Amino acid sequence: MVQLIVGNKGKGKTKHLLDKVNAEVKTASGNITYLDKSTKHMYELNNKIRLINVMDYMIANSDEFLGFICGIISQDHDLQQMYFDSFLKIACLEGKDILPAIEKLEKIGESFGVDFVLSISLDEDELPEVMKSKVIVAL
Repeated sequence: MVQLIVGNKGKGKTKHLLDKVNAEVKTASGNITYLDKSTKHMYELNNKIRLINVMDYMIANSDEFLGFICGIISQDHDLQQMYFDSFLKIACLEGKDILPAIEKLEKIGESFGVDFVLSISLDEDELPEVMKSKVIVAL
């Protein structure tokens, strides 16, 4: 399952994402991973959540990003949820069509039983129509 937190830059998406992940870790039966463009929010995350700074891994395009996600999943059979802050930036999708990547994430999630929550710097009305049902928070 893919869920989206959407809104333009500076609207508070990261706060919603951090609140959600910290609430989920209390009841999760599996592991949770949080991907970001820096380690800036390290101290705002529960210490049971694995934080990965994607910028450390020299990812150049969205295909490499999706391969990176599959690599993380393959190494943790107890992985239950993944949270992506600044999704467009870490997935190298700024200014590009995001629908193919979201559809592939959906398939990956179904195959391996992993839920994804993405923070996306777009207004809800900028999303393709088929993605609007995935929005859980619009700012």
